[in-house]
Amino acid sequence: MITGLRGRDLIADLDFSKEEVETVLDVAFDLKRKRALGEPHPYLRDKVLAMLFFFSSTRTRGSFEAGMAQLGGHAAFIESRTTQISHGDTEKELGEIFGRYFDGIAIRHVDWGIGNRYLNLVAGASRVPVLNMQCDYYHPFQILADLMTIIEKKGRDLRRKKMVVSWAYAASYLKPISVPQSLILQMPRFGLDVVLAHPPEFKLMPEIMEQAQEQARKFGTGFEVVDDMEAAFKDADVVYAKSWGPLLTTTDPEEGKHIQDKYKDWITDERKMALAKEDAIYMHPLPADRNIEVTDGVIDSAQSVVYDEAENRLHVQKAVMALTMR
Repeated sequence: MITGLRGRDLIADLDFSKEEVETVLDVAFDLKRKRALGEPHPYLRDKVLAMLFFFSSTRTRGSFEAGMAQLGGHAAFIESRTTQISHGDTEKELGEIFGRYFDGIAIRHVDWGIGNRYLNLVAGASRVPVLNMQCDYYHPFQILADLMTIIEKKGRDLRRKKMVVSWAYAASYLKPISVPQSLILQMPRFGLDVVLAHPPEFKLMPEIMEQAQEQARKFGTGFEVVDDMEAAFKDADVVYAKSWGPLLTTTDPEEGKHIQDKYKDWITDERKMALAKEDAIYMHPLPADRNIEVTDGVIDSAQSVVYDEAENRLHVQKAVMALTMR
């Protein structure tokens, strides 16, 4: 177990080494056990977390608030539009002042080209840890929960297991690219052979792709990119299919929607899941566009682990907070 995470930020997935992520998972499993047995674990008694949201949330807000309460502390919900942040408070001012009021600052800011920069500027001015509840580049806590869930279902030895990270069609807004980017960065470090599948217009950031390839080389795992959803699903152990916007092709919502609508057949349905291994699991961070992005028959099936993923957000977030905010 790697100690010494106190005071550390978690903004990008690679901010923590593989060994440090393993420590987070060890603590998360222990906290999940304590929660199941009703054992008190107030490791952050009298600590307060600022939760600053520029983007709406269900699971993220709920799991951070519940997690801080279970750790004996308090989470303060702050909506950017109802504060002076929308009228002139700078990132430096926020980092300096909130760093004196609170014991940790968690931020969700997914605006393309703005969010990640904002988090890093706040972190540069803050004396307390800054935690990324999702930005335009990364969603580290979701991916820690995903990794915990995969280990629960497939065991700790994930080498030679095939994980598909696939784009899927959605009729709603153009979603951030942070989930697939974080997945391809983190999962190769734990032995998974990753196949990334998406139509040509839905590429991820070149620097993230280079980092993912570097992690795959470093840890001796596979990393492949294809533009065929069905080919990607073949013999998969883990299927993670969700929508994201064509943000590297266009940032215009109307043009992006037109591009997105060309690929309505990129839906996770029973026929495609049948191409994966019989014991393959289906994953999604939620919310999903039902019967557009994924059929009810898949997301409600025995192969679906979406609710376990959602629960594990609570446990991994508590682990990181306990390790960084004490």
